[in-house]
Amino acid sequence: MPPTAETSQSLRTALDAARARMATWTDAHTAEKWRGADTWSRKEILGHLIDSASNNHQRFVRAAIDGEYEGPGYQQDEWNRVGGYQTFRWSTLLSLWTNYNLLIAHVLENVPVDKGKGICKVAENPSVTLEFLAQDYVAHLQHHLDQMFS
Repeated sequence: MPPTAETSQSLRTALDAARARMATWTDAHTAEKWRGADTWSRKEILGHLIDSASNNHQRFVRAAIDGEYEGPGYQQDEWNRVGGYQTFRWSTLLSLWTNYNLLIAHVLENVPVDKGKGICKVAENPSVTLEFLAQDYVAHLQHHLDQMFS
């Protein structure tokens, strides 16, 4: 079993725990900027996590195929603005986020063992292995889930 399969299970566990709680939230609740006007709402945080899923999906697949990855980062505030997540229905965002992450979990389960040690370089960040990049992705996701649940 590839080490990324363990990370896949961590991702699935986080998804299962979060989506049950988040499914009860309303559009009004998730649109509220409860920390101040210049912060993201829960809708915008989930939109950010969708953008993160999109970017990392590309990284994971390319590293699994090529044994390495080098590519750009992304401008998270601009992606969020262009995505217009604040105007989406919460149920649509939640479904998209959940299903995209189920795809990522499946991809991680299928990374060849020898490719998990492949080097990934994202923008100007230090080089890391694909395994580390996947673990960091799940930690990033959990960080933002903790924000939304606070």
